[in-house]
Amino acid sequence: MMRLLTLLLAAVAPSLAHAQEAFPSRPITLIAAYPPGGNTDLMARALQPELSRALGQTVVVVNRGGAAGTIGTAELARARADGYTIGITPNNPITAQPHAINLTYSLDSFRFLCRVYDNPQVVILGRNAPFQDFAGLVALGRSAREALVYGAPGNASTQHILMAALLKRAGVEGLMVSFTGAGPMSQAALGGQIMAFIEASSIPASTGLTPIATVTAQRLPHLPNVPTVGELGFPVQGSSHGGLIAPAGIPDAAAAAIERACEAAVASEGFRTTAQRLASVPAFLPGTAFRETFAAESTANQALLRDLGLGR
Repeated sequence: MMRLLTLLLAAVAPSLAHAQEAFPSRPITLIAAYPPGGNTDLMARALQPELSRALGQTVVVVNRGGAAGTIGTAELARARADGYTIGITPNNPITAQPHAINLTYSLDSFRFLCRVYDNPQVVILGRNAPFQDFAGLVALGRSAREALVYGAPGNASTQHILMAALLKRAGVEGLMVSFTGAGPMSQAALGGQIMAFIEASSIPASTGLTPIATVTAQRLPHLPNVPTVGELGFPVQGSSHGGLIAPAGIPDAAAAAIERACEAAVASEGFRTTAQRLASVPAFLPGTAFRETFAAESTANQALLRDLGLGR
């Protein structure tokens, strides 16, 4: 009897080992924590076919937008940690929002798989604004409290933090009007309801609005005549960069498989072409380095938000 049991175990052991190694064996859900049409959704859908091809399984994008990305991010943190539910997120829901509001997740709630993109940010002029350049924006802002009316996609969003940091350096106290996303904010700028806002560098091309400065270390190749805010005397930098994460505790083999597939997807011609069209920069980092960038940014944001009066 013992000999028979030993033979049976020996027979099934290779099958069990193969089953454990066969990731993925079914479709993977990719949660995008923002509504359709925004940068995170567009990056997810640009990556989707290339990631599916590299993994050999279908990747299905599911939008879970709301509350500056925190609803979908919280859902991901609660998901089963088996590698079949992952998410794509920019930095803000993880590196800033936990320092602004009480949330059910933190940096340690996730396994970081790979960074995918970097999305440069620019200061954009609203139509009919009473100034034409960044110097004029500062001059108007200094003329009276809340004379400058600007937009941001939610409190403590990346764009709100960058504008608040710029205005504080300039000695300006502006009036922030909150929007649900870049689309409604752009429409408000086109309608003359806000004077300026910070958003992705793709927004000027898609709306016809004018960029007056970039919040980058160097001028952007596709906007060579637009100065950086650093050149103008305000050394503030920041971007909306992001990538793939999963619930903490997913198997190492699954994380490694997704990281390898992610590297191939980001390097693919299809993804790079789409990213270029969206004025985003393909920017792969492996999981460990990706986590390190978010951890450092989280520490910096905690102090910055408190300094700006936006932290809890």
